[in-house]
Amino acid sequence: MNSEHIKDLARHLGADVVGVADLALLEGIQTDPLNLLDGYKTAISIAVRLADAVVDLVGSAPTPLYHQHQLKVNALLDEIAVRMVSYIQSSGSKAVPIPASHILDRVQWRSYISHKAVAIAAGVGWQGKSLVVVNPQYGPRVRLATILTDLSLEPDEPVSNRCGSCSACADACPGRAIKNVNTTRHYSDRQEALFLERCAAKVAGEFPELPGIEGPTCGVCIRACPWGQKKGREKPKTGVQG
Repeated sequence: MNSEHIKDLARHLGADVVGVADLALLEGIQTDPLNLLDGYKTAISIAVRLADAVVDLVGSAPTPLYHQHQLKVNALLDEIAVRMVSYIQSSGSKAVPIPASHILDRVQWRSYISHKAVAIAAGVGWQGKSLVVVNPQYGPRVRLATILTDLSLEPDEPVSNRCGSCSACADACPGRAIKNVNTTRHYSDRQEALFLERCAAKVAGEFPELPGIEGPTCGVCIRACPWGQKKGREKPKTGVQG
């Protein structure tokens, strides 16, 4: 079983973008439990594209439609991951699916592992100034999930950051939480890019009080990013694109 076989399977099941990360690139990353990565060699990052028409309706706050769409895409990602793990296990190898969106710590806003860090290491996209992963074809209009496996898959190369001097996400942020600071690969700490408490106040404090919004969500920076809009998209140039 090789990387292309795994990617074809993920696409067949509904993934739009697939990449493979060498776990050596994620050495020292925070996980829960602490030994989560023990015994695994690679991580498969899968992404499902959000519907542009839904994202485009987001203004200065999320809409109930956007919130529900996120939930449905998360559910699809989880189904893809579980079915891929079942297939990998049937071949005699080991794998574990990491849920698409499950917050374990609502103070530090962390989960089992950072899907974003895995996606960046897997070449799915680069880390934007709002911390989201920006894919060359779909921009930040994707949701992510991760599969850890002991398969010896050929990893993909990370892609270069292309945010440049763009400040669209920072300008649009309703909480003025984005510092408009660029990075070459991955921020050493989220506070380097964000006023995290301002972001949390909007995403987990104010917006869930809106009618039809039942949990943490925003989407404003995702809608604002030029890479997610038609004029910002480019044809994919690497094998990691779906």
